[in-house]
Amino acid sequence: MPRSQTSEAAKRGRPGYDQQSVLSVAVEVFNKHGYEATSMGILAENLGISKSAIYHHVPSKGDLLRLALDEALGSLEAVLEEPGASSGRADARLEYVLRSTVRVLTEKLPYVTLLLRLRGNTEIERSALERRRAFDHRVAELVDAARSEGSLRSDIDPRTTTRLLFGTINSIVEWYKPGGPLTAEKLADDLLSMLFDGLHLPAAARILA
Repeated sequence: MPRSQTSEAAKRGRPGYDQQSVLSVAVEVFNKHGYEATSMGILAENLGISKSAIYHHVPSKGDLLRLALDEALGSLEAVLEEPGASSGRADARLEYVLRSTVRVLTEKLPYVTLLLRLRGNTEIERSALERRRAFDHRVAELVDAARSEGSLRSDIDPRTTTRLLFGTINSIVEWYKPGGPLTAEKLADDLLSMLFDGLHLPAAARILA
């Protein structure tokens, strides 16, 4: 077949899709059905293309999972390399990392949702979970440093603090709706106010009330 005809046939086999758009749909399907329960046939049905057309973009379902997890983890790991996460007082760095983590969660919501639902049944999943644990450990070190410098309470076990921080932030993927009345910026403001200041009104505000 002449090269021009081969190129034209390839275009017909994958109309309107590139790797990123295939990945985006795949992540939605993985989150809906579960990664293990999703076959290439189900993906092809949701994409409206043939299974062979998917293979023009990725070698396997596992490669789609790996790309999706890299999208989430790469964004989270990049936060730790930003100046706000690496210089200044530990409590300020912790606040920066938590605020930026909320931003990543809201911007990459489907990808982070997939990451947080991993079971570790494949090598790709286990590798991603190890990277996630490394990220969590870096944040835990910031919590410990903030306690040592006297800017966070020392009467609460740092492991408890870290688990509650992650539990609160990770819950965002279960209920947050992008494009709704609650913006990502307001969400981060509210979450950090609650985490660092608590829910009680300041004493002066209570007196005025």
